[in-house]
Amino acid sequence: MLICPQCQFENPNDNKFCQSCGTSLTYKTCPECGAEVLLNNQYCHKCGAECGTIWWAMITQETSVVFSEFGEEKLTPDIGNTNTRLQFAVGSFLDRGQRYQLLEPLPEPEVIAGGTEYKVKVLDCQPFHISPIEAMLEHQPQGLIVPSVSVIGIPSLAQAYVALQQEMSPGIPIIHDAWQQDNMQVVLIEDRSHWQLLLKAWQDPATHPLQILHWCYQMIQLWEILKPVNCRQSLLKLSNLRLDEDQTLGLQRLDLETPTKNLPTDGERPLTIKSLGRVWRNLCLQSQHTHIASLVEILDDLEAGKIATGEELRSHLEEISTELQSPSNSGLASTETKYTSAPTLLQDDNCQDEERNEDAPTIILPMQLRSVEDVGRTDVGRQRDHNEDYFAIETKQQKLDVPGNRHLQARGLYILCDGMGGHAGGEVASELAVTTLRKYFQEKWVGEELPTSEMIEAAVLLANQTIYDLNQQGLRSGVGRMGTTLVMLLMQNTKLAVAHLGDSRLYRLTRKGGLEQMTVDHEVGQREIAKGLSPSLAYARPDAYQLTQALGPRDADFVHPDINFFEIHEDCLLLLVSDGLSDNDLLETNWQTHLTPLLSSSTNLESGLSDLVDLANEYNGHDNITAILIRVKVSPIQTS
Repeated sequence: MLICPQCQFENPNDNKFCQSCGTSLTYKTCPECGAEVLLNNQYCHKCGAECGTIWWAMITQETSVVFSEFGEEKLTPDIGNTNTRLQFAVGSFLDRGQRYQLLEPLPEPEVIAGGTEYKVKVLDCQPFHISPIEAMLEHQPQGLIVPSVSVIGIPSLAQAYVALQQEMSPGIPIIHDAWQQDNMQVVLIEDRSHWQLLLKAWQDPATHPLQILHWCYQMIQLWEILKPVNCRQSLLKLSNLRLDEDQTLGLQRLDLETPTKNLPTDGERPLTIKSLGRVWRNLCLQSQHTHIASLVEILDDLEAGKIATGEELRSHLEEISTELQSPSNSGLASTETKYTSAPTLLQDDNCQDEERNEDAPTIILPMQLRSVEDVGRTDVGRQRDHNEDYFAIETKQQKLDVPGNRHLQARGLYILCDGMGGHAGGEVASELAVTTLRKYFQEKWVGEELPTSEMIEAAVLLANQTIYDLNQQGLRSGVGRMGTTLVMLLMQNTKLAVAHLGDSRLYRLTRKGGLEQMTVDHEVGQREIAKGLSPSLAYARPDAYQLTQALGPRDADFVHPDINFFEIHEDCLLLLVSDGLSDNDLLETNWQTHLTPLLSSSTNLESGLSDLVDLANEYNGHDNITAILIRVKVSPIQTS
């Protein structure tokens, strides 16, 4: 099937346009000049920008084969020949369907020895076709154990990639396709060859020691993720350790632990946490960062066997990070470690203290802002003749960027209201609420800290009173009384507060945690669930979606906003939405295709939000659609 790049609709293979949205399925748009480019072209014919979909192919021959290259002649492997005389030149195809085209020549020996692996870039000439592995992963329920290789028909080399896809870790390369034909195994993964080498960043004198500790911690996380699939060897080669655009550690590929590496004659497993310490020592020796005395001491203890587990190692890294941030620490070179007891580790908001998950995204370092981007949009929808939604974005940023110290301070006020009360009612209430709240915080929010819960509640009650008084003056009654929902986010650096009334929502998306709804709708169904009723019975009521809280219809005695505080510990997207976007589980169903790509700084936030609104118009066009999208990037705090 063909997957539409615009709306993700599944189309028959012979379609030239998407049956749902009309997008071309034979051309793609050049990101630089906007020209239409054929799918099997690597570069734009007008501006020369790279437009093709590139994968990294790992090709393994199980037995010796003869290799020959015929200049510029484009040949396809003689796959049907059991003697397997393969002929690969630039422009030839790896597969029977002639989908994956070689962009690089294979090496030039006359004979390729059995078991030899080669790595080359290939162009996907049919990028809108879903691959068998993608289809399997898409329809595999969460938590389901991956079937055996013999059942799903993929080579053993690909099994580890498939097993790790549910981890959703940015450190693990995404697998696209894999197959075995006669004497050859082929595995296609995302191309990370252009990612920066960790060693290069580690060697940079401007790299702060706290950033290095953060990379060490990420390696421990990957070590534990890779252990069940016997791929810890992947972390032991410096050329395989890469950094993405956000300076997050990632592997270029997975390396399986071979039996000879895994089962030595003495019966011990050679790959212990000590092996990871040797990688760190190698990185330190090849850089100027051997002056972190505490880290060097940890490496000595690792080698001596005094530190035996990843948990112990995490604890010691946490203690070093605390020392480096201490005001009394006047010099890094003289830092000494006294790690007699393990410190308390910070955990993700969803982790329970009494039942800590070893694989949970534990944070060992305090974070600072690296960048904040935001965009908002409102749309009338396809059935309404006027828009009762209203929103506002008000931000202030101060940035310091000098060698060895990047520091961003940001304050943000994000308000979204979905009005009710009919024409000349709902839109008045929503705009009045936003205006009142903005003015209140402009006058009252003067310090360097988030407003208190009491201050936020006072602001909400003031907005309610303003709309309520207008209702009273107009002698409005019943359904004629205007009102509005509210979801409001306040940001002071990495600390946030959210206040809401009604069914407008705040969502948070992270790579580790996926999509989380941060607010609970104020409606009859949720009220009954809170009383102990099952969701099926609660929402069987005819009034299940009737709001129990809103701004304006009633006085302050009946208005009780939910106010909560949380912090940002990793890169995230924050999304404020009206129910025109959240209805029918639209975000829960489509977040992986429409939100996850927006975590990357290379994607256009405004374009991504437009795509999201278009999707809502397609499925939820019965109502106004409004959203505010905020992309927050963080990094470990770097002290001067």
